[in-house]
Amino acid sequence: MPTNFPPVLTITGSDSTGEAGIGADIRTISALGGRALMAITSVMVSTGKNVISAHDLPPQLVSEQIKTAMKDSIPRAVKVGMVRDEHTISLLPEQLLAIPKRVMIPSVIDSQGRRILSSQALDAWLKYLLPLSTLLILRVKEAEIMLGRNISTDEELLQAAQQLRDMGAKAVMMRGGHTREGFLTALLLHEGGHRFFTSRNTEGWQRHGVSGALSSAIATRYALGDDTTEAVSNAHTYLHSQVVYAVSPSHNGTYALRSADVYNSFISLIAEHYNSEHSIAFYASSLCVSPRYLCSITDKMVGRSPKQILSDYLLQEACTLLTSTRLTVQEISIRLGFPTQAEFARFFSKQHGCSPMAFRIGGGNSK
Repeated sequence: MPTNFPPVLTITGSDSTGEAGIGADIRTISALGGRALMAITSVMVSTGKNVISAHDLPPQLVSEQIKTAMKDSIPRAVKVGMVRDEHTISLLPEQLLAIPKRVMIPSVIDSQGRRILSSQALDAWLKYLLPLSTLLILRVKEAEIMLGRNISTDEELLQAAQQLRDMGAKAVMMRGGHTREGFLTALLLHEGGHRFFTSRNTEGWQRHGVSGALSSAIATRYALGDDTTEAVSNAHTYLHSQVVYAVSPSHNGTYALRSADVYNSFISLIAEHYNSEHSIAFYASSLCVSPRYLCSITDKMVGRSPKQILSDYLLQEACTLLTSTRLTVQEISIRLGFPTQAEFARFFSKQHGCSPMAFRIGGGNSK
C-alpha cells in the first residue's frame, strides 16, 4: 500500500461552519494519509442547519483551480461534491478523465432535505458526471428526484441503484433509507454484488457534513489502493469513530472540553479494540478514568451507557459481516471477540431481535 501521501483532489463548495465542504474534506483526506488538493466551486454561508446564501464561482475560475492543482501531479482519486453551475459541470469531464478513481456526490438537497440543485444543473450532472463515476454516492431522497420514483423498500433500493448503474455509474452507494423502523439503511451496489449497511444511530449518520466526509474518506482510501468494497468499509469505520459518534463541546458550555475529549477518545478506542475487548473496565483504564466516570460522560454526551455504545458498534460490525461475507457464524463470533458462538448468538438476538442465521437468511431484513 502506498505510504507517500497520495494526492487526492476535492472539488466542492466551502462551508462557513467548517463542518462540511472543502474544509472538512481537507481534514478527512489528511487524517487518512492523503495529500489534499482542492478547487472551490461555491461559497456557502451556513449555520450548519441552514444555508443562508450560496454564491457560485465563475466556471473559468473553477477550471483554473483544477488545472493548477493538477499541474505537478495527477491525483490518484477525486471527490466531486457541490457543483451547481451547469456550465462548470460541462467543463469537468475533460479535466477529470486522467484521474483513475472518481467519487461523485451530487448535492441535490442539503442535510435538511431542501433542494439546492436546479433542474438544469441536475440534467448536466446526469449527462456529464454520472457516467464518469467510479462510485456515485447520493441520498435516497436524491435518487428519488433523479429517477422520478419512490424508494421505500430494500428491493426498490436495489432497483434504483441498478438503474443508476445502467446510466453509467460503475458503482452506486445510496444512503439514508428508512426501509426498517428505527434504522437507517445504506446500499452499495457494484459489479461484484451488493451489500446493505444498517445503523441504529439515525441522528449521527444524518449529521451535517457526514456525506461529504464519507465521500472524501472513500476517495482517499481509493488513492491508497483499496478497491470499492475496501474503500467503503474502511471509510465507514473511520466515520463511525471520528464523525458519526464523535461529539464537540456545545457553544453554550453545556459540555466541557474535557468531557468531549474523553468521549471521543472512548469511541476511537472502541474502533481499535472492539474485536478483542468487551470490558468497559478496559476502556476506562485506558482513558485513566473510572468506569463510573466514563458512564457519567457518555450519559451526559449522548444519553447512553458505555456498554450500550459498545454493543451498538459490535452489532453494526456483526450485521456487516453477516450480509457481506461468507464467514460462518462461528467465524464471525471469533472475529468479533466473543468467547463462544452461543454467547455471540445471545448477544445478537438480544440486540437485534432475531438470531444471526435468521438475519443472514433474511438478507439483513429479519427482525
